[in-house]
Amino acid sequence: MSKAADLARTFLNETYEDSPVFASQLGVEGFDDRLDDLSESAFEQRRRRSAEWLARFETLRDDECDSFEERVDRDLIRTVLRGRAIMDDWEMWRRQPEIYLNPGLSGVFSLFLNRLRPEADLAKAAMERLRGVPRLMEDGRRNIRPELAPAIYVDRAIRQARAGARYAREFVANEVSDLNLKAYVADWGALAADAMEEFASFLERLLPKAHGAWAIGAERYSRLLREKELLTDDAAALRERGKTEYDRLASELRRCAQTISHTDDWHAVLQELNAVHPETPEAMRETYADWTERARQFLRDHELVTFPAGEECVVEPSPLYQRPILAVASYSQPPPFSASMLGHFFVPFPPDGASEEEIQQRLENNSYAAIPTTSVHEAYPGHHWHLVTSKSNPSPIRRTFRTPYFTEGWGLYAEQMMREQGFFTDPRQEMAQFEAMLFRAARIVVDTGLHIGDMSFDEAVEFMHTRANLPDPTARAEVARYCAWPTQASAYLTGCLEILRIRERFLGQGGSLRQFHDRLGRSGALPIALAEEVALNPERSER
Repeated sequence: MSKAADLARTFLNETYEDSPVFASQLGVEGFDDRLDDLSESAFEQRRRRSAEWLARFETLRDDECDSFEERVDRDLIRTVLRGRAIMDDWEMWRRQPEIYLNPGLSGVFSLFLNRLRPEADLAKAAMERLRGVPRLMEDGRRNIRPELAPAIYVDRAIRQARAGARYAREFVANEVSDLNLKAYVADWGALAADAMEEFASFLERLLPKAHGAWAIGAERYSRLLREKELLTDDAAALRERGKTEYDRLASELRRCAQTISHTDDWHAVLQELNAVHPETPEAMRETYADWTERARQFLRDHELVTFPAGEECVVEPSPLYQRPILAVASYSQPPPFSASMLGHFFVPFPPDGASEEEIQQRLENNSYAAIPTTSVHEAYPGHHWHLVTSKSNPSPIRRTFRTPYFTEGWGLYAEQMMREQGFFTDPRQEMAQFEAMLFRAARIVVDTGLHIGDMSFDEAVEFMHTRANLPDPTARAEVARYCAWPTQASAYLTGCLEILRIRERFLGQGGSLRQFHDRLGRSGALPIALAEEVALNPERSER
């Protein structure tokens, strides 16, 4: 074993021990009943250990790696650790209350979603995790600082805590069929629910005093782009790129509006398209399922990708606890270290108790014109196809770490590629796909603007409302997300444009479109510069 492989194995083992919920969700055995340590001392220790690991991997030479693929794995680990180092002094764990909610909620939900173990084992693991939720909530109360926590973060977390408490109290026990185990799970679920409700009350008291900043600043944002994502742009240059793309895509939307309604007012035409939508959330789910299958068949008929054996994508309502804070479709992959090839495409159902107006707004955001594009992005050949295909890569590093600049870039690339290949046969569907791209260009403008100080929260909301065609409540939810997750919103279009650039080089060397898709899909979800090396470097091996 090379020095690089030995270091990587030790680093991965430490990563899993330190983040047992993450390890469990990856399908690594032995972690299902454990929760992360979120105490102050644990966060301080993580910072020290990450700095030590970064020093080791930064000094790891090429000749200490056995192959080109090992060098790529080393470079991937470097980007992960650089990203942590850049954000360490920001101390997100003192600012973001959701950090303390997510392990208990997603840690229990994912056990039953993927069902990798016998039900009795899952129930016992869930009970252990539910039993640990009060400790997480106590860690949150001790660690969150009102002078650092932005009110936007606190408000989102209050809603998530309330929804999570209901999930733990009313729904989690229904995942278990054995009556005795069901009763025990219900008891521990009630304990966890009480703790989450108390945490929500704590956050409500903290909210008037929460005056922390969410803007990470131009320097930190630029370093994340260059050192973590291996891009050449800094924050200001990326913002200009977003503006240029916005103008280009607005021109395409004017062309589409002329085709459909003989007008340049693309905003008005999109409003008309949004008004034609499924009448109920279940009808919305059924429409998504239909278009997901159509996209899959189109790929087969046109031989655009290779399908992994046994892959399947089910279309179902979004998890109850996510509905108050996630108003868009999402995807959950089969655990990378498991044999499962079953992915879950979650349709954005409204929260329980939503008003008729809120329900209609969710439905309008999922119009008949837009559903085909979203189905492509989330399922075929977007996230589902990509992530089940990447399971064929034997590198445990690639199965563990990924960047949204590739995964979300791939999802948007999938949309454009399917438009190029003729999947969207109706001009209204084509217009919806261009709108999806313009929306991602607007995200770049707003995300960079927020974090480098060129836009206030209200200015960002106004931009997304008037320039990206979002209803005001949706625009507010979007901007709150950008504040909470710096650089992520810029990933979609940035990654897509980079993948298109790599494709041009690959096809110029004589490769086919299917070969390009298969090779990138199998490579994992690497920072773009590393993905380009894997696609084009003659030293690469076919994994």
